[in-house]
Amino acid sequence: MTNTLPQGPSGPGSTPYSSTSNPRSFLMPRRSSYASVLSGSAATNQYTPPMRSGAFSHLLHSQSPVPPGGFLGHRASPPQQSRQVSREMDHVWTLGGSPSAPGSWGKGAYSLPGGIHSGFGTGAYNFLGPDAESNEFFTPSYLRNSRYVERLAEAHKAKLAAQKESNTSLSNNGSLSTSSSSANLHKMAPSHRGMTYDIIEKEPIKEDVLNPLPSKWNDNDKFAGLELQADRLEVRFTGPSKSHDEAAAVRADRPMPPECGIYYYEVTVISKGKEGLIGVGFSGPNVSLNRLPGWEPESWAYHGDDGFSFSCTASGKAYGPKFSTSDVIGCGVNFRTGCAFFTKNGVYLGVAFRDLKGAKLFPSVGMKRPGEHLRVNFGQTPFVFDIDGMMAEERQMVRREINATSATKLHPPLDETSLIQALVAQFLAHDGYVETAKAFAEEVREESKALQSGKTAPGPNLEAEEDLDAVNRQRIRAAILDGDIDTALKHTNAYYPNVLKDNEQIYFRLRCRKFVEMIRQCSDLHLGPEDKHQSSNGRSDGAYVDVFDQQMELDDQNGPEDWSKMDTEDSDVGLRYQHLLQETLHYGQELQLEFREDGRKEIKKALEETFSLLAYEDPRTSVVAHLLDPSGRIPVAEELNSAILVSLGKSSSAALEKLCQQTEALINEISDDGGAGAFINMANDFLR
Repeated sequence: MTNTLPQGPSGPGSTPYSSTSNPRSFLMPRRSSYASVLSGSAATNQYTPPMRSGAFSHLLHSQSPVPPGGFLGHRASPPQQSRQVSREMDHVWTLGGSPSAPGSWGKGAYSLPGGIHSGFGTGAYNFLGPDAESNEFFTPSYLRNSRYVERLAEAHKAKLAAQKESNTSLSNNGSLSTSSSSANLHKMAPSHRGMTYDIIEKEPIKEDVLNPLPSKWNDNDKFAGLELQADRLEVRFTGPSKSHDEAAAVRADRPMPPECGIYYYEVTVISKGKEGLIGVGFSGPNVSLNRLPGWEPESWAYHGDDGFSFSCTASGKAYGPKFSTSDVIGCGVNFRTGCAFFTKNGVYLGVAFRDLKGAKLFPSVGMKRPGEHLRVNFGQTPFVFDIDGMMAEERQMVRREINATSATKLHPPLDETSLIQALVAQFLAHDGYVETAKAFAEEVREESKALQSGKTAPGPNLEAEEDLDAVNRQRIRAAILDGDIDTALKHTNAYYPNVLKDNEQIYFRLRCRKFVEMIRQCSDLHLGPEDKHQSSNGRSDGAYVDVFDQQMELDDQNGPEDWSKMDTEDSDVGLRYQHLLQETLHYGQELQLEFREDGRKEIKKALEETFSLLAYEDPRTSVVAHLLDPSGRIPVAEELNSAILVSLGKSSSAALEKLCQQTEALINEISDDGGAGAFINMANDFLR
């Protein structure tokens, strides 16, 4: 079951840096917030920026040329407005000149957007933006593994990113400058795969094409006499009592998506009034709202005054017990079977309706007398009934059907086992894992021989061919996965000189990845391993660790004879750090100069995000720390490997990958109407 994620920022890097966190920093007033920058209400700053705000910011603030092998001291620049920053940042990476940027590049010189909490996990997700109501997203607990809800989350995340980018563009008068001012440094959404790019390889998911989950009652789809309260999650009858045939009903803001497989919600009876003339169920979009649900065509409900179920008629059937104040009534629809059911206080009451295929159904409740008051839960909070268990049983039933399906005729003459072995062997060879492919073939051969009592059984030839290109591709891949981008570029240009010329996007990503790896090495040298020097608030003190603590530890453990050794080691590390720092700076200048004239939006955004690593004393704990994650090397290696294969006239994807893609497409097709495909999440169920 899910709970709403805490509001506001969390984690390292989410809180604006405060000068009081470092005893060597100067006290200063807080700068205008991110929201005020976007709205244009930020006033001109009247304070001096901090002396040092990041491990690399002194390079940007320096007014003097970079001395060879020397250390750059900080010289504060006067604060500027955001647009001035944008203009001046175009000159930050000027070859042959010194970087000169205002203090807004520093970590302490701007505040982060405090209303954004990005993450799509098993809990609810909330975004507090200009329109918090329309930007709310949550995941009911029983739909945690739903592939459809994952697609909804992706579409919602893309929508928020577009809104954020639009707001940022408006605040900058539509400028696409490569500057990294405080307004546009943070307009890129985090990514778990490394750098974020907007290169579209397929049509993006559109949220209006998907059916979002119901989230509240619809104020524009209710009958007079009903009052919505508590963010439209409560409904209360406030009008005059209705006649025998009249009532007042309300529908949810969205229909129940069949793609979920099962949809379920609960209603708590806050007060039943005098008679408890309440109906809980669902109806079509055109059903009259002046009658209780269940009394009209395309309307189904369970009523509390008599415990009857009503299916498109005023004549009900005995179904379950009556319900009253404090009871929790659940309503669910299994779109695979076309059946609806109800629960009371967590107890399953059985199937109420059948053959519900093909209708667009909205959750709906109705009532007739003053004092009747209901509260709905569409999944924002835990349910009383174990709907998670029901969903798990349904998923297991579909899995059993899949496992019972024979695959012997998929690719004759191979049986299912031989086909799987052939797919795995081809995948290993395709991706350049030649030695692994050979070991796999040998293991399969020995296993088959043992099963045949020492005789060699006929089967597919899994032996990987001696392929020089496969060896070269594996060298390139291994270099990228080790973070050695220079070696990868050298091998690529040597073995496949036209690949990077024909794939400039991959070349650009490799160049950016090299800068990220250089920043990572600088951080490790300057601040030490990530698990060292961590304060209680999660912020690394880096070079500012108390020297007395170090003295005490060394005195206890090593004695005075180790002081000279420690000084020598620290000196060596310091020299290596300064040397690498200068190399990183000059490489960044070259990278900026090389792509400065490129007007493509995705290039500018990638550069902005990459260079934003310079704004933090410890980038590993910043809001852009995801850039340093080694997992970001994987997609770059995969894309380069695919490009090399295409240049050799081979398929860019292995047969196993194509099989997975085709299966995913078929699951999409068969899950639109709530069939068995709605209970399958291929990535979670079969690929993990």
